[in-house]
Amino acid sequence: MTETATATPRPAETVPMVPTGRDGAVEWLESPSPVGYADAVAFMEDRVAGIRAGSAAEAVWLLEHPPLYTAGTSAQSDELRDPDRFPVYPTGRGGRYTYHGPGQRVGYVMVDLKHRGGDVRAYVHALESWIIETLAMFGVAGARREGRVGIWVEREGAPEAKIAAIGVRVRRWVTYHGIAINVAPDLTHFDGIVPCGIDGYGVTSLADLSVDADMKEVDDALRSTFGSTVGA
Repeated sequence: MTETATATPRPAETVPMVPTGRDGAVEWLESPSPVGYADAVAFMEDRVAGIRAGSAAEAVWLLEHPPLYTAGTSAQSDELRDPDRFPVYPTGRGGRYTYHGPGQRVGYVMVDLKHRGGDVRAYVHALESWIIETLAMFGVAGARREGRVGIWVEREGAPEAKIAAIGVRVRRWVTYHGIAINVAPDLTHFDGIVPCGIDGYGVTSLADLSVDADMKEVDDALRSTFGSTVGA
């Protein structure tokens, strides 16, 4: 069952979300219920256009998706192990196959890099730092690994496991897409793909690491660490 993001989405302005405040130039948005992927892409593209035009504020959007796989620009067909398990959405972000679903906090970041040094590599490094600092607030030591995209944690007696994914797209220096942190998703849903094209390692979550954290606590941590990493 393969669905593509070219399917006609609802108008972006109808995507359910709640503005939760501003930190400097950045508006924070939250969706209380899962958002379809095509709807999310439509909203982000509209917002990016508005940021470029100067008619919309930069934004961080916190949400969950229903169960689905996305295929980044480097995805390989043999990395989709179970194409009939969930809808599969080709997407313009960088990276390979990624799972999204309930229990995973997605953070879509729409900011103007022209006002943040104009360095895409530094921006990705900042997103990594944002995740690492957020996890540290729950006593989890996340880390970068050379040659492996995302944020990783060590586990006693088991291979290192991925706890967060990163995939970005930049259009005329305005970013969209972003990060995904596994809070308490069904980890068996990752079995249908080779996550981010990296085999031989595990996937984990805060719940899997025996960290009892709800989405609000994770959102509060993301907001408190954003200014010192990505920048308000």
